[in-house]
Amino acid sequence: MQNDCCTRLKIFSRFSLLAISAIFILASSCKQKQAGTEQTATVTDNNKPDDNRFTPVTLTPEGTLDEPMNFEVLKNGKVFIAERKGALKLFDPLTKTVSDAGTIAVNTKYTSREGRVTEAEEGFNGFTVDPKFEENHWAYLYYAHPTEKKFVLSRWDLQNDKLVQGSEKVMLEIPTQREVCCHTGGGMTWDANGDLYLTVGNNTGNVADKSQTDERPDRSSWDDQRGSSNTNDLRGKILRIHPEPDGTYSIPDGNLFPKGTAKTRPEIYIMGDRNPWRPSVDSKTGYLYWGEVGPDANEDTRTTRAGMDELNQARGPGYFGWPYFIGENRAYPFYDYTKDSVYPGKDPKKPINLSVNNTGLTELPPAQPAFISYPYRSSEKFPLVGSGGRCAVGGPIYHQSDFKNATRPFPAYYEGKWIAADLTRGWIMAITMNDKGDYQSMEQFLPSYLPIEPIDIKFGHNGDLYVLEYGSNWFRKSNNAKLVRIEYNAGNRTPTVHASASASGGAVPLTINFSSAGTKDFDGDSLKYEWKITSAGGAAPMTFNEPNPKAEFTQPGEYTATLTVTDPQGAKNNQSVKIIAGNEPPVISLNITGNKTFYFPGKPLSYTIEASDKEDGRIDPAQVAASIDYTSEGFDFAELIQGQRSVDASTRFAVAKAFISKSDCNNCHHVDTKSIGPMFIDIADKYQARFAWALDSLPRKIRTGGTGVWGEVNMPAHPSISENDARTIVNYILRVKEKTISSLPLKGNYTPKIPEGDNGKGSIVVRAAYTDKGAPSSAPLTSEKIVLLRSPQVSPGTADIFQDANTKLQTMFAVSLNVIPKSNGYIGFRQIDLTGIKQLELSASAMPMQGFVGGTIETRLDGPTGELLAQTEIVAANPVFPGMTANSVQNAGGAKAKTGADAIKPPAAALATKQNAAPKKMPANFNPFARPGIKVDIKPIDGQHDLYFVFRNDKAKPNDQLMSFSNITFINK
Repeated sequence: MQNDCCTRLKIFSRFSLLAISAIFILASSCKQKQAGTEQTATVTDNNKPDDNRFTPVTLTPEGTLDEPMNFEVLKNGKVFIAERKGALKLFDPLTKTVSDAGTIAVNTKYTSREGRVTEAEEGFNGFTVDPKFEENHWAYLYYAHPTEKKFVLSRWDLQNDKLVQGSEKVMLEIPTQREVCCHTGGGMTWDANGDLYLTVGNNTGNVADKSQTDERPDRSSWDDQRGSSNTNDLRGKILRIHPEPDGTYSIPDGNLFPKGTAKTRPEIYIMGDRNPWRPSVDSKTGYLYWGEVGPDANEDTRTTRAGMDELNQARGPGYFGWPYFIGENRAYPFYDYTKDSVYPGKDPKKPINLSVNNTGLTELPPAQPAFISYPYRSSEKFPLVGSGGRCAVGGPIYHQSDFKNATRPFPAYYEGKWIAADLTRGWIMAITMNDKGDYQSMEQFLPSYLPIEPIDIKFGHNGDLYVLEYGSNWFRKSNNAKLVRIEYNAGNRTPTVHASASASGGAVPLTINFSSAGTKDFDGDSLKYEWKITSAGGAAPMTFNEPNPKAEFTQPGEYTATLTVTDPQGAKNNQSVKIIAGNEPPVISLNITGNKTFYFPGKPLSYTIEASDKEDGRIDPAQVAASIDYTSEGFDFAELIQGQRSVDASTRFAVAKAFISKSDCNNCHHVDTKSIGPMFIDIADKYQARFAWALDSLPRKIRTGGTGVWGEVNMPAHPSISENDARTIVNYILRVKEKTISSLPLKGNYTPKIPEGDNGKGSIVVRAAYTDKGAPSSAPLTSEKIVLLRSPQVSPGTADIFQDANTKLQTMFAVSLNVIPKSNGYIGFRQIDLTGIKQLELSASAMPMQGFVGGTIETRLDGPTGELLAQTEIVAANPVFPGMTANSVQNAGGAKAKTGADAIKPPAAALATKQNAAPKKMPANFNPFARPGIKVDIKPIDGQHDLYFVFRNDKAKPNDQLMSFSNITFINK
């Protein structure tokens, strides 16, 4: 699902319209009543609240949303969510479930003149409820008609959380073309007068390398003069109408053109828009704010201007310039397609529309400049917005007085600030205006929260901020699409507690050092510490009133040491650790020969496991749990390690149990007790005779869901669990009745193999554990050793050290955490084993269209100024797309390295010289951003070292971002 907003949001170029079309809604806006409206005075607090006071809470269960577009929060906390394909979903905060509230028929495609059918951004693009919804139960839907070329705004009855079929009253229809993408609009909101605002996209084919003014015969779909700058057309506008009780609408006073003005539409409030998003109205000033998605050119040329996204403010009705102006009224060179000539741009004070496709006024209102504008490159005026792909979303203006009965309002620090987002860059900014409404400053809101394509953002009646994440897949369902509620805690915060012990047990007499390291109070209060050690045998407890006491145990037995911390307000928290006195823990050693950081697919690794126990004497090797598992990318190792602190640790299925613990399996299934779903022992019995079939088939059922095998209970789908990890779970379930502890000999070789369908970026978990037999009056103890061998493909974004280098989640084609560095910035990895490593392969790109200027990557040992191991040059170059015309190529080229890698040249077939040549078919799995990794040799180095990657460009400006660093591969051959 990609319009040019997505192209930026997916970091794609607008050059390839054949492969990417957009699906974005534009949100609506409102101008609130300024006179006669009572406002509650609010005191602004200049002290910024700590980020730890805000908690992002995921509301919707995984996999329940399919291309969510926008949402509305009701006063009772229920949330309606519109999906592009036509479904209306309802989230219920009491049951924490998502249900269907209705479905409408919509169009989701467009058909080119050549007959090529492509997924478009059209669909169910807008939804809102009436300001008096609790009384009249009216909802307003904006959608692409399923068969006719038009958008429809209609009113529906919404009773008992369901759309009432047959209740639709059509209010407004907007004719459209469906031969070329993009920009639909559909965002809606209200003002204090009950006026409804509707944003409408320009519905125009994109042109990146010239002005959007194609007046040639039969090319009106590429002429934005016929829409955005046409006073007699509703496309490329923000409309303001007043819905009437009978399902019609009237025109409120104060729109851009007085009612009855010839060659104008009275519904128009704002015109000259390209792709406006998520508008909102300041309830105190009545000013209108919205995000505006701009065009794609990377730089100024003879025929175009560098594209810019805008965050706009309107203090009344007006004209915002598209397609004649961009940013702060920068005029486009006027390209005459009929004569292949370029003329000076329009005058923003008196723009004239002479297009043959214009049906409105010739003289337009004066153009208004952008409030905030930023290009692909770094912005010198607004450096915090970053660089790269862009898709300005907009968002709400916060006033505490709008939430008088809120149980959890946002702090006064955000009073009057504009909370705006960018879908592609994934940030949320708090933008401050002065008393006149002029821009003053911006700062990132909650930078630790990384939403995946935030597509709508607004406050609920309860005072919480809600964010709708579209997810990482376009034109199809994303399991990571979700609704998030950001909650603010204004009061005293409970301390966080961490209790640990120097050992889990040992022979008596036993001395244990206890530690409270990691305990913290975010309010900065001094804490009261109390350790209380109790015995299962009923001995008198030991107490200590200090953070890190030492305790002596002279009697065998099981003890529980509980640390309780209390702040001055009485808020307390605690954590416990268990100690087994009288039993010496087993000793486990696990040795891996060769590299101890990485595994290499197809190359055997050797391991040796040894186990001993003071009380048990000789240990039967069969009683040592030895296992080697491949875990797909994203496995939570903390869950594995934490989960093995019990006597059940002596199992070869520790990884499978960690998967189950982290998922929702235990909600419906238990090993040998009945729940909603079948017991694991029953599943093992059922498929005992068909073990191989079940091991192959049941993982797919875990991922896709199913019903009917064990009655009418439905098993939900778990598509986020990889096929490999699902197979690991099934292997455990099918063998759950087996008594065998070990699956491996204590010495041997293992050849890593990437499971079919896996991306190869997972890890190898080598584990050895033994639970002893205990001792008189002492319970058994478990010891374990775990060695994690990571993939030789390493994401730079997982580095341990960052200096002048930010991370960015890249979600197109493949999800990766890339590093965006400035000159002299660096990242570092601690204790990387370089034994046997012969080469490094570095993958990075520096596309000028994304604002990158290129530079050099230095690989250094043990510090940013340490020994230089390799040097790699990343040359600034844009991608080339199949079917790109010569005039569309901007800085086409590639990346070179001082290691001699060849530049990426645009294929000759792609450089068509014919103007507007038919686009060529996009190859399957084509990735225009892929760059061959640049391989560099390094000298032999043994053992573990810190490894640094330092980024240089002496010609770069302080705010310039050099490149997108996406992958490091360690090569041992």
